Amino acid sequence: MSEHQWNAVESYFAPLLAPHDEVLGAALRASDAAGLPPIAVSPTEGKLLHLLAQTQGARRILELGTLGGYSTIWLGRALPADGRLISLEADVAHAEVARANLDRAGLSGVAEVRVGPALDSLAALAADGAEPFDLVFIDADKPNNPHYLEWALRLTRPGSLIVCDNVVRGGKVADPANPEPAVRGIRRCLEMMAEHPKLSATAIQTVGSKGYDGFALARVVA
Repeated sequence: MSEHQWNAVESYFAPLLAPHDEVLGAALRASDAAGLPPIAVSPTEGKLLHLLAQTQGARRILELGTLGGYSTIWLGRALPADGRLISLEADVAHAEVARANLDRAGLSGVAEVRVGPALDSLAALAADGAEPFDLVFIDADKPNNPHYLEWALRLTRPGSLIVCDNVVRGGKVADPANPEPAVRGIRRCLEMMAEHPKLSATAIQTVGSKGYDGFALARVVA
C-alpha cells in the first residue's frame, strides 16, 4: 500500500465526514501565513477528537500544545456553553495566532491559551486547585510525554480520557535501540500507560496526509 493510496482514501474520507469549514480553513491559512509548522492534526483526526469529547460528555478539556489552535477549535466546539478548555503553548507567537483563530471561531469565552513551558503551566494548574479535566489531549514536545502523562493523571478523575498524539513516528517507536529523545519519550509514556494501575490504554496506527503515525488513548479507571 503506497502513500498515494493513503492520501486517496483520506481525500475521500475528509470531504465526506469532516467537510470543509471556513473557520477551520481560516485557522490553517492564518497559521501558514504566520510561518507555523504544518503539523496540525488532519480534518479526520480533528473530527475524532471532537467525537471523543462529545462521547465523553466533556465539560473541561486540557490541551498540551496549541500550535495555531486548529485542534483547539475542534475540541472547543464539543463543549457545552458552560464548558472550559485550557490549552498550553510554549511559543508566544503561536499563542497569538491561536487566540486570533479562537476568537474568529467564537470560542474565546470558552477556550483559554496559557503561554509558557507546559510543565510550569501544569504545576500552576495543580497549585491553583484546578477542577479535574474530563479529557486531556497531549500533543506537545515528545521527550516530555512521560512527565505530561504524570501531570494528566494528577489533573483528571476516574472516567477521564487521555489522548497522546504522534506515537508511531514513522515506525521508529518499535525500535528499543532508537536514541532519538522523542522516540524514547514516547516509548516510556506508552510503557507507563501499560503499567499504571489507574489506566487502561491502547494505541492505534494511522496513515494519511500526515504520513505514518498514530495515537494512544487511555481511560482513567481508578
